[in-house]
Amino acid sequence: MADLFAPGRIGPVTLPNRVVMASMTTRAADAEGFVTEDGMAYYRARARGGVGLITVEMAAPEKAGRHRFHELGLYDDRFLPGLTRLVAMIHAEGSAASIQLGHGGGHTRRDICGETPIAPSAVPHPVLEITMETIVPEAMTQARIEQTIRAYVDAADRARRAGFDCVEIHASHGYLISQFHTPAENIRTDEYGGSLENRARFGLEITRRIKAEVPGIGVIYRLTVEDYFPEGLPFADGFKIAVWAAEAGADALHISAGHYRSLPSAARMIPPMWMGEAPFLDFARQIKRAVKVPVIAVGNLGDPELARQAVASGEVDFIALGRPLLADPDWVNKAKAGKAVRRCLACNSCVDGMRGGGRLHCLVNPTTGRELLFASGRPPVSISGGERIAVIGGGPAGLSYASLVAEDNQVTLFERGESLGGSFRLAGLAPKFQEVETRAGSFLAYIAALERDCRSKGVTIRTGTDVTRDPALLVGFDRIVLATGAAYRYGLGLAVPGLLRAGAGKWPGLAGLMARPGIRDWFYHRARYATGNRFPARPGQAVEVIGDARHAGKAIPAIQSAFAAALLGDPAALDDGASSMPNPPARSPRKED
Repeated sequence: MADLFAPGRIGPVTLPNRVVMASMTTRAADAEGFVTEDGMAYYRARARGGVGLITVEMAAPEKAGRHRFHELGLYDDRFLPGLTRLVAMIHAEGSAASIQLGHGGGHTRRDICGETPIAPSAVPHPVLEITMETIVPEAMTQARIEQTIRAYVDAADRARRAGFDCVEIHASHGYLISQFHTPAENIRTDEYGGSLENRARFGLEITRRIKAEVPGIGVIYRLTVEDYFPEGLPFADGFKIAVWAAEAGADALHISAGHYRSLPSAARMIPPMWMGEAPFLDFARQIKRAVKVPVIAVGNLGDPELARQAVASGEVDFIALGRPLLADPDWVNKAKAGKAVRRCLACNSCVDGMRGGGRLHCLVNPTTGRELLFASGRPPVSISGGERIAVIGGGPAGLSYASLVAEDNQVTLFERGESLGGSFRLAGLAPKFQEVETRAGSFLAYIAALERDCRSKGVTIRTGTDVTRDPALLVGFDRIVLATGAAYRYGLGLAVPGLLRAGAGKWPGLAGLMARPGIRDWFYHRARYATGNRFPARPGQAVEVIGDARHAGKAIPAIQSAFAAALLGDPAALDDGASSMPNPPARSPRKED
Protein backbone atom coordinates (compact mmCIF):
# COMPACT_ATOMS: atom_id res chain seq x y z
CA MET A 1 0.00 0.00 0.00
CA ALA A 2 1.57 3.30 -1.09
CA ASP A 3 0.50 6.87 -1.62
CA LEU A 4 0.76 8.35 -5.11
CA PHE A 5 2.87 11.16 -3.71
CA ALA A 6 5.17 9.02 -1.56
CA PRO A 7 8.71 8.23 -2.74
CA GLY A 8 9.17 5.11 -4.86
CA ARG A 9 12.17 3.20 -6.13
CA ILE A 10 13.06 2.00 -9.64
CA GLY A 11 16.31 0.08 -9.62
CA PRO A 12 19.08 2.33 -8.28
CA VAL A 13 17.04 5.54 -8.15
CA THR A 14 14.53 6.79 -5.58
CA LEU A 15 11.85 9.01 -7.08
CA PRO A 16 10.14 11.76 -5.04
CA ASN A 17 6.69 10.38 -5.96
CA ARG A 18 4.95 7.70 -8.04
CA VAL A 19 4.14 9.86 -11.09
CA VAL A 20 6.12 9.25 -14.28
CA MET A 21 5.95 11.54 -17.28
CA ALA A 22 5.49 9.33 -20.33
CA SER A 23 7.67 9.93 -23.37
CA MET A 24 6.05 12.09 -26.06
CA THR A 25 7.76 13.32 -29.21
CA THR A 26 7.87 17.11 -29.12
CA ARG A 27 9.69 18.17 -32.31
CA ALA A 28 11.42 20.72 -30.09
CA ALA A 29 14.88 19.45 -31.08
CA ASP A 30 16.60 21.17 -33.98
CA ALA A 31 16.87 19.52 -37.38
CA GLU A 32 20.00 17.60 -36.35
CA GLY A 33 18.56 16.43 -33.05
CA PHE A 34 20.25 18.81 -30.61
CA VAL A 35 18.53 20.07 -27.46
CA THR A 36 17.07 23.57 -27.86
CA GLU A 37 15.92 26.23 -25.42
CA ASP A 38 12.32 25.45 -26.38
CA GLY A 39 12.87 21.81 -25.41
CA MET A 40 14.48 22.85 -22.13
CA ALA A 41 11.51 25.07 -21.29
CA TYR A 42 9.00 22.30 -22.10
CA TYR A 43 10.65 19.79 -19.76
CA ARG A 44 11.34 22.42 -17.10
CA ALA A 45 7.62 23.17 -16.81
CA ARG A 46 6.79 19.50 -16.12
CA ALA A 47 9.69 18.98 -13.69
CA ARG A 48 8.78 22.19 -11.86
CA GLY A 49 5.21 20.89 -11.74
CA GLY A 50 6.32 18.07 -9.45
CA VAL A 51 6.68 14.99 -11.69
CA GLY A 52 8.72 12.23 -10.02
CA LEU A 53 10.39 10.89 -13.16
CA ILE A 54 10.61 12.84 -16.40
CA THR A 55 10.94 10.52 -19.39
CA VAL A 56 12.60 12.46 -22.17
CA GLU A 57 11.18 11.68 -25.58
CA MET A 58 12.11 8.77 -27.83
CA ALA A 59 15.69 8.97 -29.08
CA ALA A 60 17.13 6.44 -31.52
CA PRO A 61 20.19 4.41 -30.52
CA GLU A 62 21.45 4.55 -34.11
CA LYS A 63 20.78 6.88 -37.01
CA ALA A 64 18.78 4.26 -38.94
CA GLY A 65 16.24 4.29 -36.11
CA ARG A 66 15.28 7.98 -36.34
CA HIS A 67 11.54 7.98 -36.99
CA ARG A 68 10.63 11.68 -37.13
CA PHE A 69 12.06 14.98 -38.29
CA HIS A 70 13.31 17.10 -35.37
CA GLU A 71 13.79 13.96 -33.25
CA LEU A 72 16.09 14.24 -30.26
CA GLY A 73 19.54 12.74 -30.89
CA LEU A 74 21.33 10.17 -28.73
CA TYR A 75 23.23 8.04 -31.27
CA ASP A 76 26.44 10.08 -31.15
CA ASP A 77 28.60 11.69 -28.45
CA ARG A 78 28.14 15.07 -30.08
CA PHE A 79 24.66 15.23 -28.49
CA LEU A 80 26.04 14.82 -24.96
CA PRO A 81 26.56 18.50 -24.00
CA GLY A 82 22.93 19.41 -24.64
CA LEU A 83 21.59 16.26 -23.00
CA THR A 84 23.83 16.82 -19.97
CA ARG A 85 22.46 20.34 -19.60
CA LEU A 86 18.90 19.03 -19.94
CA VAL A 87 19.41 16.40 -17.22
CA ALA A 88 21.02 18.94 -14.89
CA MET A 89 17.99 21.20 -15.26
CA ILE A 90 15.54 18.34 -14.57
CA HIS A 91 17.49 17.38 -11.45
CA ALA A 92 17.67 21.00 -10.30
CA GLU A 93 13.86 21.17 -10.43
CA GLY A 94 13.61 18.10 -8.19
CA SER A 95 12.74 15.34 -10.67
CA ALA A 96 14.62 12.22 -11.72
CA ALA A 97 15.40 11.85 -15.42
CA SER A 98 15.00 9.01 -17.89
CA ILE A 99 15.28 8.86 -21.68
CA GLN A 100 13.45 6.50 -24.00
CA LEU A 101 15.62 4.39 -26.29
CA GLY A 102 13.40 3.87 -29.32
CA HIS A 103 14.22 2.58 -32.79
CA GLY A 104 11.81 3.13 -35.69
CA GLY A 105 12.85 -0.09 -37.42
CA GLY A 106 10.58 -0.52 -40.41
CA HIS A 107 8.49 2.41 -39.26
CA THR A 108 10.66 5.14 -40.75
CA ARG A 109 11.86 6.24 -44.19
CA ARG A 110 15.15 7.04 -45.85
CA ASP A 111 14.23 10.72 -46.14
CA ILE A 112 13.82 10.83 -42.34
CA CYS A 113 16.77 8.80 -41.10
CA GLY A 114 19.14 9.06 -44.08
CA GLU A 115 19.64 5.30 -44.30
CA THR A 116 17.78 2.24 -45.54
CA PRO A 117 15.17 1.29 -42.91
CA ILE A 118 15.70 -2.08 -41.25
CA ALA A 119 13.25 -4.49 -39.65
CA PRO A 120 12.96 -8.14 -38.60
CA SER A 121 11.45 -8.95 -42.00
CA ALA A 122 10.88 -7.21 -45.34
CA VAL A 123 7.20 -6.60 -44.61
CA PRO A 124 5.56 -3.44 -46.02
CA HIS A 125 5.05 -0.69 -43.44
CA PRO A 126 2.69 2.30 -43.76
CA VAL A 127 4.71 5.25 -42.42
CA LEU A 128 2.92 8.48 -41.47
CA GLU A 129 5.35 11.33 -40.99
CA ILE A 130 3.75 14.46 -42.48
CA THR A 131 2.83 12.33 -45.50
CA MET A 132 1.72 8.70 -45.59
CA GLU A 133 3.94 6.35 -47.57
CA THR A 134 4.39 2.59 -47.61
CA ILE A 135 7.98 1.37 -47.45
CA VAL A 136 9.54 -2.09 -47.50
CA PRO A 137 12.42 -2.23 -45.00
CA GLU A 138 15.51 -4.38 -45.33
CA ALA A 139 15.37 -7.61 -43.32
CA MET A 140 18.08 -7.63 -40.64
CA THR A 141 20.83 -10.20 -40.83
CA GLN A 142 22.11 -11.68 -37.59
CA ALA A 143 25.18 -9.47 -37.91
CA ARG A 144 22.91 -6.44 -38.27
CA ILE A 145 20.92 -7.54 -35.23
CA GLU A 146 24.13 -7.67 -33.19
CA GLN A 147 25.12 -4.23 -34.48
CA THR A 148 21.79 -2.78 -33.33
CA ILE A 149 21.99 -4.45 -29.92
CA ARG A 150 25.44 -2.89 -29.54
CA ALA A 151 23.98 0.48 -30.50
CA TYR A 152 21.34 0.18 -27.73
CA VAL A 153 24.04 -0.59 -25.16
CA ASP A 154 26.19 2.32 -26.33
CA ALA A 155 23.18 4.66 -26.23
CA ALA A 156 22.39 3.57 -22.68
CA ASP A 157 25.98 4.28 -21.68
CA ARG A 158 25.77 7.65 -23.38
CA ALA A 159 22.62 8.37 -21.37
CA ARG A 160 24.46 7.37 -18.17
CA ARG A 161 27.30 9.75 -19.02
CA ALA A 162 24.79 12.55 -19.61
CA GLY A 163 23.49 11.96 -16.06
CA PHE A 164 20.19 10.18 -16.73
CA ASP A 165 18.99 8.03 -13.83
CA CYS A 166 17.18 5.52 -16.08
CA VAL A 167 16.70 4.48 -19.65
CA GLU A 168 13.41 3.19 -21.02
CA ILE A 169 13.62 0.45 -23.65
CA HIS A 170 10.81 1.14 -26.10
CA ALA A 171 9.21 -2.22 -27.00
CA SER A 172 5.81 -0.77 -27.90
CA HIS A 173 3.51 0.48 -30.64
CA GLY A 174 5.03 -1.09 -33.74
CA TYR A 175 8.60 0.17 -33.39
CA LEU A 176 11.58 -2.14 -33.85
CA ILE A 177 11.39 -4.36 -30.75
CA SER A 178 7.60 -4.49 -31.08
CA GLN A 179 8.10 -5.51 -34.72
CA PHE A 180 10.09 -8.52 -33.51
CA HIS A 181 7.27 -9.40 -31.10
CA THR A 182 4.44 -9.12 -33.65
CA PRO A 183 3.76 -12.17 -35.85
CA ALA A 184 2.49 -10.00 -38.70
CA GLU A 185 5.85 -8.19 -38.90
CA ASN A 186 8.26 -10.98 -37.95
CA ILE A 187 8.23 -13.89 -40.41
CA ARG A 188 11.80 -14.97 -39.70
CA THR A 189 12.71 -18.66 -39.45
CA ASP A 190 15.91 -18.29 -37.39
CA GLU A 191 16.34 -17.91 -33.64
CA TYR A 192 14.75 -14.44 -33.76
CA GLY A 193 11.48 -15.59 -35.35
CA GLY A 194 8.79 -18.22 -35.11
CA SER A 195 8.09 -19.09 -31.49
CA LEU A 196 7.25 -16.44 -28.92
CA GLU A 197 10.54 -17.13 -27.14
CA ASN A 198 12.44 -16.41 -30.35
CA ARG A 199 10.45 -13.28 -31.18
CA ALA A 200 11.07 -11.91 -27.67
CA ARG A 201 14.79 -12.66 -27.82
CA PHE A 202 15.91 -9.36 -29.41
CA GLY A 203 14.39 -7.07 -26.76
CA LEU A 204 15.42 -9.34 -23.89
CA GLU A 205 19.03 -9.47 -25.12
CA ILE A 206 19.11 -5.69 -25.21
CA THR A 207 17.85 -5.62 -21.62
CA ARG A 208 20.40 -8.16 -20.38
CA ARG A 209 23.29 -6.46 -22.16
CA ILE A 210 22.45 -2.99 -20.81
CA LYS A 211 22.15 -4.37 -17.29
CA ALA A 212 25.49 -6.17 -17.63
CA GLU A 213 27.47 -3.45 -19.41
CA VAL A 214 26.00 -0.18 -18.10
CA PRO A 215 26.01 -0.50 -14.31
CA GLY A 216 24.31 2.08 -12.14
CA ILE A 217 21.49 3.05 -14.48
CA GLY A 218 17.88 1.95 -14.06
CA VAL A 219 16.27 0.03 -16.91
CA ILE A 220 12.53 0.34 -17.63
CA TYR A 221 10.94 -1.96 -20.23
CA ARG A 222 7.95 -0.29 -21.93
CA LEU A 223 5.92 -3.01 -23.56
CA THR A 224 2.81 -3.25 -25.73
CA VAL A 225 1.06 -6.32 -24.36
CA GLU A 226 -1.91 -6.28 -26.78
CA ASP A 227 -1.69 -5.20 -30.43
CA TYR A 228 -5.46 -5.08 -31.05
CA PHE A 229 -5.45 -6.74 -34.47
CA PRO A 230 -5.86 -10.41 -35.42
CA GLU A 231 -2.32 -11.01 -36.71
CA GLY A 232 -0.74 -9.04 -33.88
CA LEU A 233 0.50 -9.88 -30.40
CA PRO A 234 -2.32 -11.07 -28.11
CA PHE A 235 -2.33 -10.27 -24.40
CA ALA A 236 -1.54 -13.86 -23.40
CA ASP A 237 1.79 -13.53 -25.25
CA GLY A 238 2.39 -9.97 -24.12
CA PHE A 239 1.93 -11.13 -20.53
CA LYS A 240 4.66 -13.75 -20.98
CA ILE A 241 7.10 -11.26 -22.49
CA ALA A 242 6.52 -8.90 -19.57
CA VAL A 243 7.39 -11.67 -17.10
CA TRP A 244 10.49 -12.58 -19.12
CA ALA A 245 11.60 -8.92 -19.23
CA ALA A 246 11.46 -8.76 -15.44
CA GLU A 247 13.50 -11.98 -15.26
CA ALA A 248 16.00 -10.53 -17.75
CA GLY A 249 16.77 -7.70 -15.33
CA ALA A 250 14.35 -4.88 -16.10
CA ASP A 251 14.01 -2.69 -13.01
CA ALA A 252 10.41 -1.79 -13.89
CA LEU A 253 7.78 -2.66 -16.48
CA HIS A 254 5.78 0.06 -18.22
CA ILE A 255 2.63 -1.62 -19.54
CA SER A 256 0.96 -0.19 -22.61
CA ALA A 257 -1.09 -1.47 -25.56
CA GLY A 258 -1.82 -0.68 -29.19
CA HIS A 259 0.06 -0.77 -32.48
CA TYR A 260 0.12 1.21 -35.71
CA ARG A 261 -1.93 -1.59 -37.25
CA SER A 262 -4.52 -1.67 -34.42
CA LEU A 263 -8.20 -1.90 -35.27
CA PRO A 264 -10.33 0.10 -35.66
CA SER A 265 -7.39 2.52 -35.90
CA ALA A 266 -3.87 3.27 -34.72
CA ALA A 267 -5.38 5.80 -32.27
CA ARG A 268 -5.68 2.96 -29.75
CA MET A 269 -1.96 3.38 -28.96
CA ILE A 270 -2.75 6.72 -27.35
CA PRO A 271 -6.27 5.95 -26.17
CA PRO A 272 -8.75 8.59 -27.35
CA MET A 273 -11.75 9.60 -25.30
CA TRP A 274 -14.07 6.90 -26.66
CA MET A 275 -11.93 4.25 -24.92
CA GLY A 276 -12.84 5.71 -21.53
CA GLU A 277 -10.66 6.00 -18.46
CA ALA A 278 -7.75 3.65 -17.75
CA PRO A 279 -8.29 1.20 -20.66
CA PHE A 280 -4.89 -0.45 -20.11
CA LEU A 281 -5.00 -0.59 -16.31
CA ASP A 282 -6.24 -4.17 -16.10
CA PHE A 283 -3.29 -5.37 -18.20
CA ALA A 284 -0.93 -3.75 -15.68
CA ARG A 285 -2.86 -5.23 -12.73
CA GLN A 286 -2.54 -8.77 -14.06
CA ILE A 287 1.17 -8.40 -14.75
CA LYS A 288 1.76 -6.84 -11.32
CA ARG A 289 0.55 -10.08 -9.71
CA ALA A 290 3.12 -12.12 -11.65
CA VAL A 291 6.34 -10.10 -11.23
CA LYS A 292 8.51 -8.80 -8.41
CA VAL A 293 9.57 -5.53 -10.04
CA PRO A 294 7.57 -2.29 -10.04
CA VAL A 295 4.83 -1.94 -12.64
CA ILE A 296 3.93 1.39 -14.28
CA ALA A 297 0.40 1.84 -15.63
CA VAL A 298 -0.42 4.28 -18.44
CA GLY A 299 -3.38 5.42 -20.54
CA ASN A 300 -6.11 7.96 -19.65
CA LEU A 301 -5.18 8.15 -15.98
CA GLY A 302 -5.55 11.93 -15.70
CA ASP A 303 -8.23 11.83 -12.98
CA PRO A 304 -6.18 12.35 -9.80
CA GLU A 305 -8.50 10.20 -7.71
CA LEU A 306 -8.30 7.33 -10.17
CA ALA A 307 -4.50 7.57 -10.28
CA ARG A 308 -4.28 7.77 -6.51
CA GLN A 309 -6.50 4.72 -6.05
CA ALA A 310 -4.56 2.64 -8.59
CA VAL A 311 -1.40 3.09 -6.53
CA ALA A 312 -2.97 3.05 -3.07
CA SER A 313 -4.70 -0.28 -3.81
CA GLY A 314 -1.37 -1.90 -4.62
CA GLU A 315 -2.62 -2.80 -8.11
CA VAL A 316 0.32 -0.92 -9.67
CA ASP A 317 3.38 0.87 -8.32
CA PHE A 318 3.55 3.97 -10.53
CA ILE A 319 1.29 5.75 -12.98
CA ALA A 320 2.53 7.40 -16.18
CA LEU A 321 0.95 10.55 -17.56
CA GLY A 322 1.52 11.89 -21.05
CA ARG A 323 -1.31 14.05 -22.36
CA PRO A 324 -2.54 15.05 -18.86
CA LEU A 325 0.84 16.76 -18.35
CA LEU A 326 0.38 18.63 -21.61
CA ALA A 327 -2.99 19.83 -20.36
CA ASP A 328 -1.58 20.77 -16.96
CA PRO A 329 2.17 20.67 -16.29
CA ASP A 330 1.39 21.38 -12.61
CA TRP A 331 -0.78 18.23 -12.35
CA VAL A 332 1.33 16.67 -9.58
CA ASN A 333 1.63 19.73 -7.37
CA LYS A 334 -2.06 20.55 -7.77
CA ALA A 335 -3.27 16.99 -7.18
CA LYS A 336 -1.05 16.65 -4.12
CA ALA A 337 -2.54 19.86 -2.70
CA GLY A 338 -6.09 18.74 -3.47
CA LYS A 339 -6.58 21.42 -6.12
CA ALA A 340 -8.39 21.00 -9.42
CA VAL A 341 -6.21 20.06 -12.39
CA ARG A 342 -6.92 21.12 -15.95
CA ARG A 343 -8.29 17.91 -17.41
CA CYS A 344 -7.11 16.36 -20.67
CA LEU A 345 -9.94 15.67 -23.12
CA ALA A 346 -8.13 12.74 -24.79
CA CYS A 347 -9.02 14.42 -28.09
CA ASN A 348 -5.55 13.55 -29.50
CA SER A 349 -5.20 16.86 -31.29
CA CYS A 350 -1.73 16.98 -29.68
CA VAL A 351 -0.32 13.88 -31.36
CA ASP A 352 -2.36 14.21 -34.55
CA GLY A 353 -0.96 17.67 -35.11
CA MET A 354 2.55 16.49 -34.30
CA ARG A 355 2.32 13.67 -36.86
CA GLY A 356 1.28 16.27 -39.40
CA GLY A 357 4.51 18.18 -38.85
CA GLY A 358 3.70 20.62 -36.04
CA ARG A 359 5.27 20.85 -32.65
CA LEU A 360 3.53 19.05 -29.81
CA HIS A 361 0.68 21.21 -28.50
CA CYS A 362 -2.49 20.96 -26.43
CA LEU A 363 -6.03 22.10 -27.18
CA VAL A 364 -6.88 22.97 -23.56
CA ASN A 365 -3.46 24.42 -22.69
CA PRO A 366 -2.01 26.67 -25.39
CA THR A 367 1.17 27.24 -23.37
CA THR A 368 2.33 23.70 -24.25
CA GLY A 369 5.08 24.00 -26.86
CA ARG A 370 5.11 27.77 -26.29
CA GLU A 371 6.64 27.84 -22.81
CA LEU A 372 9.28 30.40 -23.77
CA LEU A 373 6.73 32.67 -25.42
CA PHE A 374 4.50 32.71 -22.37
CA ALA A 375 7.44 33.05 -19.99
CA SER A 376 8.58 36.17 -21.84
CA GLY A 377 5.14 37.73 -21.88
CA ARG A 378 3.43 39.54 -19.04
CA PRO A 379 -0.07 40.95 -18.62
CA PRO A 380 -0.24 44.69 -19.29
CA VAL A 381 -0.33 46.92 -16.27
CA SER A 382 -4.08 47.37 -16.63
CA ILE A 383 -4.75 43.72 -15.72
CA SER A 384 -1.77 42.99 -13.53
CA GLY A 385 -3.94 43.02 -10.44
CA GLY A 386 -6.71 44.67 -8.48
CA GLU A 387 -9.30 44.95 -11.25
CA ARG A 388 -12.98 44.11 -11.07
CA ILE A 389 -13.52 41.92 -14.14
CA ALA A 390 -16.82 40.69 -15.55
CA VAL A 391 -16.55 37.62 -17.77
CA ILE A 392 -19.71 37.08 -19.82
CA GLY A 393 -20.10 33.49 -20.95
CA GLY A 394 -19.28 30.26 -19.10
CA GLY A 395 -17.91 28.12 -21.92
CA PRO A 396 -14.29 26.91 -22.14
CA ALA A 397 -12.94 30.34 -23.16
CA GLY A 398 -14.73 32.25 -20.40
CA LEU A 399 -13.90 29.71 -17.70
CA SER A 400 -10.27 29.51 -18.81
CA TYR A 401 -9.85 33.28 -18.78
CA ALA A 402 -11.51 33.62 -15.38
CA SER A 403 -9.31 30.94 -13.81
CA LEU A 404 -6.12 32.49 -15.22
CA VAL A 405 -6.73 36.04 -13.90
CA ALA A 406 -8.68 35.28 -10.72
CA GLU A 407 -5.82 35.16 -8.24
CA ASP A 408 -4.91 38.81 -8.79
CA ASN A 409 -8.31 40.28 -9.58
CA GLN A 410 -11.92 40.24 -8.44
CA VAL A 411 -13.75 38.21 -11.10
CA THR A 412 -17.46 37.61 -11.66
CA LEU A 413 -18.57 35.22 -14.38
CA PHE A 414 -22.07 35.58 -15.84
CA GLU A 415 -23.65 32.66 -17.70
CA ARG A 416 -27.06 32.94 -19.34
CA GLY A 417 -27.77 29.21 -19.05
CA GLU A 418 -28.37 27.25 -15.89
CA SER A 419 -25.14 25.27 -16.25
CA LEU A 420 -21.60 26.04 -17.35
CA GLY A 421 -19.81 24.64 -20.37
CA GLY A 422 -21.55 26.26 -23.31
CA SER A 423 -21.23 24.35 -26.57
CA PHE A 424 -18.80 21.89 -24.97
CA ARG A 425 -21.78 20.21 -23.37
CA LEU A 426 -23.03 19.49 -26.86
CA ALA A 427 -19.62 18.58 -28.30
CA GLY A 428 -19.72 15.26 -26.46
CA LEU A 429 -22.98 14.42 -28.25
CA ALA A 430 -21.60 15.02 -31.76
CA PRO A 431 -20.14 12.05 -33.65
CA LYS A 432 -16.59 13.48 -33.66
CA PHE A 433 -14.51 16.07 -31.87
CA GLN A 434 -11.28 16.93 -33.67
CA GLU A 435 -10.73 13.54 -35.34
CA VAL A 436 -11.88 11.15 -32.60
CA GLU A 437 -15.20 9.63 -31.66
CA THR A 438 -16.70 11.53 -28.75
CA ARG A 439 -17.53 10.57 -25.17
CA ALA A 440 -19.67 13.06 -23.25
CA GLY A 441 -17.99 12.33 -19.92
CA SER A 442 -14.66 13.68 -21.17
CA PHE A 443 -16.12 17.15 -21.78
CA LEU A 444 -18.15 17.17 -18.58
CA ALA A 445 -15.10 16.26 -16.47
CA TYR A 446 -13.10 19.06 -18.12
CA ILE A 447 -15.83 21.65 -17.47
CA ALA A 448 -16.38 20.47 -13.88
CA ALA A 449 -12.67 20.80 -13.11
CA LEU A 450 -12.52 24.29 -14.62
CA GLU A 451 -15.53 25.35 -12.57
CA ARG A 452 -13.97 23.94 -9.40
CA ASP A 453 -10.73 25.77 -10.14
CA CYS A 454 -12.55 29.06 -10.65
CA ARG A 455 -14.54 28.73 -7.44
CA SER A 456 -11.44 27.82 -5.43
CA LYS A 457 -9.80 31.03 -6.65
CA GLY A 458 -12.73 33.16 -5.56
CA VAL A 459 -14.53 33.65 -8.87
CA THR A 460 -18.18 34.57 -8.33
CA ILE A 461 -20.26 32.49 -10.74
CA ARG A 462 -23.78 33.63 -11.61
CA THR A 463 -25.67 31.20 -13.81
CA GLY A 464 -29.11 31.87 -15.21
CA THR A 465 -28.14 35.51 -15.63
CA ASP A 466 -28.51 37.35 -18.96
CA VAL A 467 -26.67 40.66 -18.72
CA THR A 468 -28.18 41.81 -22.02
CA ARG A 469 -31.53 42.03 -20.24
CA ASP A 470 -30.07 43.71 -17.16
CA PRO A 471 -27.00 45.71 -18.27
CA ALA A 472 -26.92 47.44 -14.88
CA LEU A 473 -25.23 44.27 -13.61
CA LEU A 474 -22.07 45.44 -15.39
CA VAL A 475 -21.88 48.81 -13.64
CA GLY A 476 -18.73 49.15 -11.55
CA PHE A 477 -16.55 46.68 -13.43
CA ASP A 478 -13.22 47.86 -14.79
CA ARG A 479 -13.05 45.28 -17.58
CA ILE A 480 -15.72 43.40 -19.52
CA VAL A 481 -14.57 40.18 -21.18
CA LEU A 482 -17.00 38.85 -23.77
CA ALA A 483 -16.92 35.08 -24.11
CA THR A 484 -20.46 34.78 -25.39
CA GLY A 485 -19.62 32.28 -28.11
CA ALA A 486 -21.17 32.02 -31.55
CA ALA A 487 -24.80 31.76 -32.63
CA TYR A 488 -26.29 29.68 -35.44
CA ARG A 489 -27.71 31.22 -38.59
CA TYR A 490 -30.65 29.98 -40.64
CA GLY A 491 -32.77 29.14 -37.61
CA LEU A 492 -30.46 26.32 -36.58
CA GLY A 493 -30.03 27.63 -33.04
CA LEU A 494 -32.71 25.34 -31.66
CA ALA A 495 -32.60 22.55 -34.24
CA VAL A 496 -28.94 21.55 -33.85
CA PRO A 497 -28.88 21.37 -30.02
CA GLY A 498 -32.24 19.59 -30.06
CA LEU A 499 -31.02 16.94 -32.49
CA LEU A 500 -27.82 16.37 -30.52
CA ARG A 501 -29.65 16.03 -27.22
CA ALA A 502 -31.98 13.54 -28.88
CA GLY A 503 -28.97 11.39 -29.74
CA ALA A 504 -28.91 12.14 -33.47
CA GLY A 505 -25.14 12.55 -33.39
CA LYS A 506 -24.85 8.81 -32.81
CA TRP A 507 -27.50 7.66 -35.30
CA PRO A 508 -25.65 5.55 -37.92
CA GLY A 509 -26.73 7.40 -41.05
CA LEU A 510 -26.80 10.93 -39.68
CA ALA A 511 -23.60 10.45 -37.65
CA GLY A 512 -21.71 9.56 -40.81
CA LEU A 513 -23.00 12.66 -42.55
CA MET A 514 -22.22 14.92 -39.60
CA ALA A 515 -18.70 13.51 -39.33
CA ARG A 516 -17.74 14.52 -42.87
CA PRO A 517 -15.02 17.22 -42.81
CA GLY A 518 -16.89 19.58 -45.14
CA ILE A 519 -20.12 19.36 -43.16
CA ARG A 520 -18.31 19.83 -39.86
CA ASP A 521 -16.42 22.84 -41.19
CA TRP A 522 -19.69 24.41 -42.38
CA PHE A 523 -21.34 23.92 -38.98
CA TYR A 524 -18.33 25.38 -37.12
CA HIS A 525 -17.74 28.38 -39.34
CA ARG A 526 -20.23 29.42 -42.02
CA ALA A 527 -23.36 28.31 -40.17
CA ARG A 528 -22.44 30.42 -37.12
CA TYR A 529 -21.55 34.03 -36.44
CA ALA A 530 -19.56 35.66 -33.63
CA THR A 531 -21.60 37.46 -30.98
CA GLY A 532 -18.96 39.72 -29.48
CA ASN A 533 -20.09 42.93 -31.16
CA ARG A 534 -23.25 43.18 -29.07
CA PHE A 535 -21.78 44.88 -26.01
CA PRO A 536 -20.67 48.48 -26.46
CA ALA A 537 -18.06 49.71 -24.04
CA ARG A 538 -19.17 51.96 -21.21
CA PRO A 539 -17.09 55.00 -20.35
CA GLY A 540 -14.05 53.94 -18.34
CA GLN A 541 -14.51 50.24 -19.04
CA ALA A 542 -12.11 48.16 -21.08
CA VAL A 543 -13.76 45.55 -23.29
CA GLU A 544 -12.12 42.40 -24.65
CA VAL A 545 -13.63 39.76 -26.89
CA ILE A 546 -12.37 36.18 -26.71
CA GLY A 547 -13.28 32.74 -27.98
CA ASP A 548 -16.02 32.17 -30.53
CA ALA A 549 -17.34 35.62 -29.69
CA ARG A 550 -14.37 36.94 -31.74
CA HIS A 551 -14.46 34.48 -34.63
CA ALA A 552 -16.85 31.56 -34.97
CA GLY A 553 -14.75 28.45 -35.29
CA LYS A 554 -13.27 25.49 -33.48
CA ALA A 555 -12.09 25.01 -29.92
CA ILE A 556 -8.34 25.45 -30.47
CA PRO A 557 -8.39 29.14 -31.54
CA ALA A 558 -11.16 29.89 -29.04
CA ILE A 559 -9.17 28.67 -26.03
CA GLN A 560 -5.94 30.12 -27.45
CA SER A 561 -7.50 33.57 -27.44
CA ALA A 562 -8.49 33.22 -23.77
CA PHE A 563 -4.94 32.31 -22.74
CA ALA A 564 -3.44 35.01 -24.94
CA ALA A 565 -5.74 37.66 -23.47
CA ALA A 566 -5.15 36.59 -19.89
CA LEU A 567 -1.41 35.88 -20.02
CA LEU A 568 -0.11 38.00 -22.91
CA GLY A 569 -2.60 40.86 -22.78
CA ASP A 570 -3.71 40.40 -26.39
CA PRO A 571 -6.41 37.92 -27.47
CA ALA A 572 -5.03 38.04 -31.01
CA ALA A 573 -1.45 37.17 -30.01
CA LEU A 574 -1.77 33.58 -31.22
CA ASP A 575 -4.11 34.18 -34.15
CA ASP A 576 -1.51 33.09 -36.69
CA GLY A 577 -1.25 29.73 -34.92
CA ALA A 578 2.48 30.33 -34.98
CA SER A 579 3.59 29.28 -31.51
CA SER A 580 7.03 27.92 -32.07
CA MET A 581 6.27 25.26 -34.62
CA PRO A 582 9.32 24.08 -36.56
CA ASN A 583 9.21 24.09 -40.32
CA PRO A 584 9.39 20.51 -41.58
CA PRO A 585 11.62 19.79 -44.58
CA ALA A 586 10.04 20.71 -47.87
CA ARG A 587 8.65 17.63 -49.55
CA SER A 588 6.85 16.90 -52.77
CA PRO A 589 3.31 15.76 -52.09
CA ARG A 590 2.86 12.02 -52.59
CA LYS A 591 -0.22 9.92 -52.84
CA GLU A 592 -1.20 7.86 -49.83
CA ASP A 593 -0.42 4.20 -50.49
